[in-house]
Amino acid sequence: MAALIKPWQVLGSELVFEHRWYRLRRDRVRLPSGEELDDYFVSERPDAVLIFCLTADEQVVLVRQYKHGAADVFVELPGGVIDPGETDPVAAARRELLEETGYAADELDRVLNVSDNPTKDTNLLHFFLARNARRVAAQHLDATENIEVLTVPLAELEQWVLGGRIRVAGSVALCLLALRRLGR
Repeated sequence: MAALIKPWQVLGSELVFEHRWYRLRRDRVRLPSGEELDDYFVSERPDAVLIFCLTADEQVVLVRQYKHGAADVFVELPGGVIDPGETDPVAAARRELLEETGYAADELDRVLNVSDNPTKDTNLLHFFLARNARRVAAQHLDATENIEVLTVPLAELEQWVLGGRIRVAGSVALCLLALRRLGR
């Protein structure tokens, strides 16, 4: 069966804004219908990692922090962007887990790579499952981070998600995927 969905043709691109963590591009495109748009904006954001971290005694490691875009405090899984120059998402996941929580795990399995917001963003989220994690260090936070580490029994996590206590899309998705992978 031939593909009915065809990609848009990029006629030109202009970088509108550039920063270390964010680039905004304005594309001029031709749709498959022939219609042209001269102002389709695309966010070029770095890929990110998200870690479902489980201790040997079946505690899930979560973080609570203020998110300025939504102007609220959220409970979510630890994670962050893959830094410029980093090429290995596994190494970035280990780094982010250690920095945000002080936890490390010998076992780190890739769960899935997903598009965060493919309508406007270029980045991927790399989902990982860390097992037999243990606290090995203090947090090492950036100046903009104020992160509280908390643990929740694995048996209670589904209720946290379904009850809306965890409400960040990537964390919701990875929690449900990890619970399935763990046979819960």
